[in-house]
Amino acid sequence: MCGIWAVFGSDENVSVQCNAVHMITHRGPDAFRIENIHHFQNCCLGFHRLFILDDLRGMQPMRLYTYPHTYLIYNGEIYNHNALAKEFDMMLSTEVDGEPIIHLYQTHGAVAMAEQLDGVFAFCVLDTANRKVILGRDTFGVKPLFRFLTEEGFLAVCSEAKGLFGLSHSQNDEELQIESFPPGHVEVYDLDSKGRATLSESVCFNKAGQMPKYQLAIPVESYTNDVKENVAMLIEKAVEKRLMSERRVGCLLSGGLDSSLVTALVVKLSKKLGVTYPIQTFSIGMEGSPDLKAAKKVANYLGTEHHEILMTPEESLQAIDDTIRHLESYDVTTVRASVGMFLLSKYIQDNTDTVVILSGEGADEVAQGYIYFHKAPSAEAAHKESVRLMEDLHLYDVLRADKATAAWGLEIRVPFLDQQFTSYYLSIDPELRQPKGGIEKHLIRSSFADSGLLPSEILWRPKEAFSDGVSCVTKSWFEIIQDDCKEKISQNELDSAATVYPHNPPRTKEALYFRKLFEKHYPGKGYWIPYFWMPAWSQTNDPSARTLKHYKQ
Repeated sequence: MCGIWAVFGSDENVSVQCNAVHMITHRGPDAFRIENIHHFQNCCLGFHRLFILDDLRGMQPMRLYTYPHTYLIYNGEIYNHNALAKEFDMMLSTEVDGEPIIHLYQTHGAVAMAEQLDGVFAFCVLDTANRKVILGRDTFGVKPLFRFLTEEGFLAVCSEAKGLFGLSHSQNDEELQIESFPPGHVEVYDLDSKGRATLSESVCFNKAGQMPKYQLAIPVESYTNDVKENVAMLIEKAVEKRLMSERRVGCLLSGGLDSSLVTALVVKLSKKLGVTYPIQTFSIGMEGSPDLKAAKKVANYLGTEHHEILMTPEESLQAIDDTIRHLESYDVTTVRASVGMFLLSKYIQDNTDTVVILSGEGADEVAQGYIYFHKAPSAEAAHKESVRLMEDLHLYDVLRADKATAAWGLEIRVPFLDQQFTSYYLSIDPELRQPKGGIEKHLIRSSFADSGLLPSEILWRPKEAFSDGVSCVTKSWFEIIQDDCKEKISQNELDSAATVYPHNPPRTKEALYFRKLFEKHYPGKGYWIPYFWMPAWSQTNDPSARTLKHYKQ
């Protein structure tokens, strides 16, 4: 987890722009560098580092003696960096996983380079020899990236949108069109003699369900005729890849299937890899939370060093404003789910030396884990909904996971969004991927049924949304927020909300409260969220699973 920032084509002395880079200091607490490029005086690259690999030589912007005209800043992890070095006979100068980006760009070009990367990433390459800027982002947008380009050719890039405010250019912040960089894409910009940028190429190199072009960690020839064996094998390999770290690795553990399965595999594989420290697990919830009870059962079963954090309604409500500022979102279910993760991440930073954390995000989108999938009219409709959710993950659950943890200098890793696993899983007969016998994610559960990794009652525990699972059973977290908003938002304000906010008009006091906090920090940027996340095929005005008829107490 790092923070990248860059500007190209500044009309003023580039030093005027540099204060903005400090808006993302939280993403890289270990080191900071900002570099004005020789012969490109109106261009600047900034980097906040969270050290994960190669402490000595891993600082950015990265430049190699073999390719002195190429500068790289990136946020992410390239899991196949050693395999790439071997396959393409690279003479590496560091042990940094991102170094192959420079080699591949030089030998294969921008698009083919991105196609070879097995990992999660957001990068900016400056090629001074050819006066080009290349931007790229991983398939699901696990790593965030924002940018804007003015008519005058001023290009600015940052890991978070907040780092693009307060820059000096021809437009004011409120009218500026700051956009999330599209996942699975590479963009190439040409720079003129004054460093001003023009978009010359935009290419989608990969998307949900598409088999990656790089050399797979498990060759397709190794797949068996047993779908369940393949699913279990690919999930385990996805977790194994993500244990690559020189910092301590831990797990977020809610006690649901996804996080529990990831944790069980981390414990198993860490022993195999010779990890000497105990795996730390972290859970958060209110008094009486079903998540806390289930997580403790998993932790005891696996023998982890477990940390259980109680959150009170008061501190949770107080954290909403800061959570929204970090999230850069006002989506109702995203904000609800982020508060617990935000507070839990703060605890991890303040009380432990764990820096890399694995989590279960992505499983519900890939494997039809949301409760509303029980109501899908057909297997094909469920498949299409699953793909749609995966394509928008960077705006909702993945956004939450990254920013709620990065706020406190942690790096989150999400094995269920591994490209090889997801492309295989989406190729399975759609009917096999549907809920079965009233149980969602039945295929994944049954793939591990005989593994002994988890207690049976956890492996088959019904779905509980994170924002619901942290609640006590008697009163949900969303009800606590809604009660609080009754005092903060008047009925008159709500009645006029659609006029004030025509895009995504708030229809509840809670939604309006979130929107007002968002607009306080990011005025005029409501378009960042295209729609409110809501369950499909359901008659409900609230995204909480506890409002659905299928919800199992």
